[in-house]
Amino acid sequence: MTRSDLVEELAARFGQLTHRDAEFAVKAILDAMNDALVRGHRIEIRGFGSFSINRRPPRMGRNPRSGESVAIPEKRVPHFKPGKALREAVDQRTSEMQANEPKS
Repeated sequence: MTRSDLVEELAARFGQLTHRDAEFAVKAILDAMNDALVRGHRIEIRGFGSFSINRRPPRMGRNPRSGESVAIPEKRVPHFKPGKALREAVDQRTSEMQANEPKS
């Protein structure tokens, strides 16, 4: 699902929202999440999951073209951990889909 798909879904599901309002709502939520992660905060959405920042330590890598060693600096990267309800829903859905597949 893309951002525009999410806007379309919101506008379709809630008739009182115009397409423009739905677009504004999605942008506001994503901007707030972005700002929180940039500040180093953790975001938890019950039943869905949590977003946090993971630290990747500095390391030595290799340039694949020349084989030369390259120092890779420390990085901070966003990390998503799905909640229990989401994990169970995905697992149940994939189990149902596999059960309905024809055996060959």
